[in-house]
Amino acid sequence: MGAGHDSHFIARLAWDAVARRVAAGSPAILPIGAAAKQHGFHLPLDTDRRQAEWFAAEIAERIDALIWPTVTYGYYPAFVEYPGSTSLSSSTFEAVIHEIATGILDAGCTTLFVLNTGISTEAPVERALIRLDTWKVHHLRAYGGPRYISAAETLSRQSHGSHADELETSLMLAIAPDMVDMARAEASPAMVHEVPGRLTPTDARSPNFSRSGSYGDPTLATTAKGEVLLTALLDDLHEQAAAAMDASR
Repeated sequence: MGAGHDSHFIARLAWDAVARRVAAGSPAILPIGAAAKQHGFHLPLDTDRRQAEWFAAEIAERIDALIWPTVTYGYYPAFVEYPGSTSLSSSTFEAVIHEIATGILDAGCTTLFVLNTGISTEAPVERALIRLDTWKVHHLRAYGGPRYISAAETLSRQSHGSHADELETSLMLAIAPDMVDMARAEASPAMVHEVPGRLTPTDARSPNFSRSGSYGDPTLATTAKGEVLLTALLDDLHEQAAAAMDASR
């Protein structure tokens, strides 16, 4: 992200500048992306945070939104056996999102996009937001749009995956290539369950064993795949945001 995005992050603005933007009708974006969640040997623990803020900046540039500080702790129970990975309880995470979203709306924002880069976080976020003015609040699931799903199905060559895998690693090669160490990328074994339970780096007898922490085959990732996936993902997010903005007018 370049300096041109600075004016969208409230953390880089004075409070009165935020107040003027809110009064002028700027929508708000609340990114959710873990900063303490393992992503294999080849990606940093803050991979989700980097993606969330990159996506948020792109959306904000299009709709002139204000971006609230990223929620970097969440409900990530599948990864707690890997040192550095931290998970809140589902109820605590739900309460955190509800209180932050309430504060943003109480500040005068009339449209709030909660940009979620997690999977296990989806249900708690839904529960947190359903108790608010639902016409003001919109849950954007980063990887749930039809264009992204279609592109992922077309490009993927791995037999299984959903975490630090071929697709996520390709996205990171397109977004932050300097943070990807492809020499350390390691595929996970084929697992019994399509969606594994809590991953383990130590119990080789477990159906959820992954020495590296990846679930899938990141060795198949390429920058070219990442650029296609990123375009599809952003098109989905822009369409969702534009539709919500039109509906609120």
